[in-house]
Amino acid sequence: MTEQNHTPPNEENSADDTQDALNNEQPSVAGEDDLSAMANEDQAMFTEEIFGGADVAAKIIELETALAAEKERGLRALAEAENTRRRAIKDREDAGKFAISRFARDLLDVLDNFSRAMDSVPEDLKDVDDRINAVVTGVESVQNDMLKIFTNHGIERIDPLGERFDANFHEVMFEVPGSGQPEGSITQVMEPGYIISGRLLRPARVAVAKGDPTAAPTHAIDQEV
Repeated sequence: MTEQNHTPPNEENSADDTQDALNNEQPSVAGEDDLSAMANEDQAMFTEEIFGGADVAAKIIELETALAAEKERGLRALAEAENTRRRAIKDREDAGKFAISRFARDLLDVLDNFSRAMDSVPEDLKDVDDRINAVVTGVESVQNDMLKIFTNHGIERIDPLGERFDANFHEVMFEVPGSGQPEGSITQVMEPGYIISGRLLRPARVAVAKGDPTAAPTHAIDQEV
């Protein structure tokens, strides 16, 4: 019977083979240079993807310019919105102030008729007949009450006798030559004017002096309210 010779494995060679196998299985650790190169490559890929390879500084300037333009448009839009808001507030306030303008203008005719009625009554009859005097007193009372109501609603009377003509508030009916008044002075008021909250409701219908520009005014009457 043949003896088989079993040689024991070399323990030292076996350990080396095991270490080599382990080294082959473990991934290699990248150095700092490799990491920096990878970061630069990623940044280059990101720049290529976002900016399409264009110069980064130029692209930043372009974006900043676009941002400034959008900011300016936004500020303009805010300013326009603020102006619109202010106009709306003013329109609402004006609507409250001048809502009664048409109604008040119609009442002026009634007020004028009261004045004409009182002017048509001769003074001598007022003293002779108490009934006529009572009627005149009643008409005057109604007229005064209407003027008070007008005043409460911001309506003021313009009675510019002796004042300088102002086309913004007066309407010339005719000129009076040789009146001795300075040229352009109001010598007669046919109908008083009215304003509401500073806005003309009806101009005063007047006659103005024509002639002597050096003459001094003989009188001036302030506006009655």
